[in-house]
Amino acid sequence: MKKLVQFTLNGKPVKLDTEADQSLLWFLRDDLELTGTKYGCGAGVCGACTVLVDGTAQRACLLDVQSIANRKVTTIEGLAEGDKLHPVQQAFVENDALQCGYCTPGMILSAVSLLAENPNASEADIIDGLDDNLCRCGAHKRIVKAVRSVALDSKA
Repeated sequence: MKKLVQFTLNGKPVKLDTEADQSLLWFLRDDLELTGTKYGCGAGVCGACTVLVDGTAQRACLLDVQSIANRKVTTIEGLAEGDKLHPVQQAFVENDALQCGYCTPGMILSAVSLLAENPNASEADIIDGLDDNLCRCGAHKRIVKAVRSVALDSKA
């Protein structure tokens, strides 16, 4: 059954009729053609589908569209401001932390959420905070280094 769902996506209002129980992941990918949010496990375990909901990292595969009504959702496509990358995105580039790129959007959004909550995160905090985002290609040490560089910059 279709339902009108209104929310803010990447800073812009969205109002669409959709199946209210459709997963946010497939709504973003199929209906809105925002493919930065990746399908990984479909069970909320890998973190590939991470988005920010009201600034907090959430697994889009576990959320239905109805649950985001009147909320703010940010995908990887909405993180940069124009041509200016978000500091976490820039740190990933500078630290070569995007080897295959599949986990990267989820890692970046999880890191943004982590640093919003704990701007001075230690390496241990970062490792713990990103533990639920899986990287299979071996870039995990560079990912932690990238996030740590942003945390260290916030101390300046």
